[in-house]
Amino acid sequence: MGWAGLLAWATLGLPGISAADDVNSTGLAVTEDTVKVGILHSITGTMAISETGSVQAEKLAIEQINAQGGVLGRKIEYIQEDGASDWPTFAEKARKLLVNDKVATVFGCWTSASRKAVLPVFEQYNGMLYYPTFYEGLEQSPNVIYTGQEATQQILASIDWVVKEKGAKTFYLLGSDYIWPRTSNKIARKHIEKKGLKVVGEEYYPLGHTQFNSVINKIKLRKPDVIFASVVGGSNVAFYKQLKAAGIDLTKEKPLLLTISVTEDEILGIGGENVEGAYASMKYFQSLDNPNNEAFVKAFKERWGDDIVIGDVTQAAYLGPWLWKAAVEKAGSFDVDKIREVFPGIELKTAPEGYVRIHENHHLWSKARIGQAQKDGQYKVVYETEDLMEPDPFPEGYK
Repeated sequence: MGWAGLLAWATLGLPGISAADDVNSTGLAVTEDTVKVGILHSITGTMAISETGSVQAEKLAIEQINAQGGVLGRKIEYIQEDGASDWPTFAEKARKLLVNDKVATVFGCWTSASRKAVLPVFEQYNGMLYYPTFYEGLEQSPNVIYTGQEATQQILASIDWVVKEKGAKTFYLLGSDYIWPRTSNKIARKHIEKKGLKVVGEEYYPLGHTQFNSVINKIKLRKPDVIFASVVGGSNVAFYKQLKAAGIDLTKEKPLLLTISVTEDEILGIGGENVEGAYASMKYFQSLDNPNNEAFVKAFKERWGDDIVIGDVTQAAYLGPWLWKAAVEKAGSFDVDKIREVFPGIELKTAPEGYVRIHENHHLWSKARIGQAQKDGQYKVVYETEDLMEPDPFPEGYK
């Protein structure tokens, strides 16, 4: 083929010839054969119980994408860093991935504190973070895709459900002591009071805290209809075991426990017998009955072992590499600015939760669901919205 023919191929963007400048004009770690990405989660410290599943999900998605030929014909290679349940460490590792390793994107973080710590780094160096955890909302960054639920899809939806279906009138708010639980409870309190209902207690404990007997005694005295729990990480093991030891039987629903933080991953550590009867507000449960999820659960167990469980954040983490691949291929480039332009409307029909789509505010259209914890460590889905919920990270009156 002569120069004219080659030029025609390049101009038409036909397979086999790519203009390197179009594919990667910003000096990212992209070669003709490979593209490097970052994985940044806590694999040590109190948050490891929650974040290990995210790492496994992201690696599985990357392996599956590579088995299909990669992204723009390039195999994905990942560089994994440990945030070590420490927010300054997260910021330091994010800087390393973006500045030294020049990764094309990063899949990572779990707590809002870690996300807030890395956000200035991603915005300064124009990196892109795929963040998988349900969170409090009140944020929208051009450098983050939020693949978990925000407050209207999780907190407000679950309070509406427990009031309508269970007749709840009084609530006790209990959380770990950092941004996400405090802001989530602020949003929850406003919604509860707006409905003319009452918050009868509100308490916070440091990450890793293991002594909950005093608050359990307060709960027994005040007799709330609902314990609204946003305790995270390893503290959950102590909390639920101590609840049971204090004679609170969650299957009796007096009080009813509604959590926005306990997924199947945490139940593995807590023990199904200690959390049976509790309700959780999530968009994904391992027990979801659809073909996408059946294939996902099978692949996940084949890769990570039959005893493994899959929680909401794990599934949302799995979406990250697939949504990134779809956006890169639509943009025809790994460059962050070009990818950002095509985000709105990017959809994933193969999502284990069913179907998701990126909103122009960088959050996902998703369904809200309520599950009830079973003795075997799984959740039984008792409610789901009929339609996808539009994400609204800045609900009126909740700022």
